[in-house]
Amino acid sequence: MTSMTFGQKKFIPTAPDKGSFPLDHGGQCRKLMLFYMRCLRENADDNSACREESKAYLQCRMDNDLMAKEDFAKLGYSESEKRKPEQS
Repeated sequence: MTSMTFGQKKFIPTAPDKGSFPLDHGGQCRKLMLFYMRCLRENADDNSACREESKAYLQCRMDNDLMAKEDFAKLGYSESEKRKPEQS
């Protein structure tokens, strides 16, 4: 049975800005993905604590043509992150 809803706009899906994100069926980056997931679990899902792991995973995906090659600055990583602030 279909619902008769008059006055609603029809939903038209659009492609994401960055294109598709193919799955890693061959498991080429599985090891790095597991390192990232373990880091998240150990840090109460605080992704800022796992930026190096996520960067390594994205680099693996780019190297294996599982995503378009992109400058890390455009992905939210900057050179200043390499230097961690000293804690007192």
